[in-house]
Amino acid sequence: MQPALQTDLVPTDLTAAQLDEFAQRGFIRLGRIVTTEQLTGLQKRIDQIMLGEVRNDELMMQLDSESGKYEEMPGQTKGFKGPTLAYRKIEGLEIDPVFLAYMQQPLIRAMCQRLVGPHISVYRTMFMNKPANRGTLLPWHQDGGTNWNLTIDPILTLWLAIDPATIANGCVQVIPGSHKLGLLSERGHTISAEHERLHCPAERVEYLELAPGEAVLLHNFLLHRSDRNATAQSRRALSLCLMDAATRQRNAQDKTFPILFGPGAMRVP
Repeated sequence: MQPALQTDLVPTDLTAAQLDEFAQRGFIRLGRIVTTEQLTGLQKRIDQIMLGEVRNDELMMQLDSESGKYEEMPGQTKGFKGPTLAYRKIEGLEIDPVFLAYMQQPLIRAMCQRLVGPHISVYRTMFMNKPANRGTLLPWHQDGGTNWNLTIDPILTLWLAIDPATIANGCVQVIPGSHKLGLLSERGHTISAEHERLHCPAERVEYLELAPGEAVLLHNFLLHRSDRNATAQSRRALSLCLMDAATRQRNAQDKTFPILFGPGAMRVP
């Protein structure tokens, strides 16, 4: 068996410098975190799901809006909506063995242990897509608050580029250090025009351009947004929100979330 190519060596832990950067800036560029084989498998699998070649009616699926306006997005509901590569969002992918295998890799376990703890569940495992020459504009927002209605606000989201993420095709934009503001509204979702004026001037925006297979770790309170896709290249990505396994939904204390690491963790079939 030949050794893996140098380009396929992926990290298995965070460095002290990365931990400090996360604390100060609210995000870390992790570089490439999957091998070529893993990336190809994820790309193929998500296409199979969108085209109906692999079906699971428990997945939450949402088509992209025709207009690109956030307020005009169609609803997200369980089940297949027809064969198309124009899905905007697919959630619940932890039930798929290909995606679960990616989620339980050593780097993700190490990040959780260092920043959250040993027992980890997932709030959502979400495929996000800006199809070629379209895609919904996502306004400035934070993740958490009463909009999510959890007993513990998660702080970690791992964002993996499945396609190239560029300025032209709608890569994520962030305001470095803005996580230190805390949640700007109790709801913790889209922010007010005044908060946008104060905290999101153009000169502070950093564009998170990524190559396929590269990832960024984001603090959930970090202000972020993304534009529409103005190119013929789709911008597919996988967003994984990680949290303490003790977290519950406030209006349903008996509801648990899929466990990734620790007692009762999900297993790849």
